[in-house]
Amino acid sequence: MKLQTPGINTLEVEILNIDLHGLWLFANGREYFLPYGEFPWFREAKVADVLNVELLHEFHLRWPSLDIDLDLNSLEDIGKTPLIYR
Repeated sequence: MKLQTPGINTLEVEILNIDLHGLWLFANGREYFLPYGEFPWFREAKVADVLNVELLHEFHLRWPSLDIDLDLNSLEDIGKTPLIYR
C-alpha cells in the first residue's frame, strides 16, 4: 500500500499472506513472518485492518486502524526486542 501524505516519508509495504499461524509481511525487500504467539494483536483483527499498513521512514510499520506500531529492526530478531512492556 502506498500512501501519498505530504510531509511524511512513506514507502511500500505489503501483507503477503494471513493464515492460522500468523501473517507474512514484505517491506524494504525482505519478507517477515509475524506469528500470533509473538504478535497476538493480529489474531482477531479484521483482514481489512491488517492490510491497512504503512511503512514510514524506512523502518516504522504502522497499522492506524489497529493502533499498532512496530519497528522493522524488532522483526529481525524477535527474541532481542520485547514487543510488550511488562
